[in-house]
Amino acid sequence: MDIVNAYEQLGSYRAAAQLCGTTHKTVRRLIERRSAGEEVMQYRPRPKATDPYLALIEAKVRSTDGRISAKRLLPQAQAAGYTGSARSFRRAVAEVKALHRKERRVYRPWVCVPGEHLVFDWGQEGEVHIFCAVLAFSRYRFVRFATNERRETTLALLAECL
Repeated sequence: MDIVNAYEQLGSYRAAAQLCGTTHKTVRRLIERRSAGEEVMQYRPRPKATDPYLALIEAKVRSTDGRISAKRLLPQAQAAGYTGSARSFRRAVAEVKALHRKERRVYRPWVCVPGEHLVFDWGQEGEVHIFCAVLAFSRYRFVRFATNERRETTLALLAECL
């Protein structure tokens, strides 16, 4: 968002700075320049030294499934003409690898059907045995106490639970 517009909407240096991702001093300086009649310059992000080599980085990260390190990739980029610093290159590789990890992982939530899954377990407190069951869909909890954990007791409690 434009800093001047953010200040006009919010009316506060700090609020505009937080919205635009800068400091309140920068906002104040730009607003004072504008009120003095000076033209407020719009800053465009400069291209990074690694921008021409992002295709190479992305291809190598994709072909190695994100396992290649920046240390091993740097000589290949230098052979292709990269003249920037190793630190800038490591940053670029880290960004590409983070994006690759994010795109690679597919989140598939477990969807259960009503009445299809029941999870139960036994616990023990002293001589009392605790039977706990939970229906997966509704998260309905069923708790009973018993004197043993035998098959007959378990089946009877499962029948009572259902």
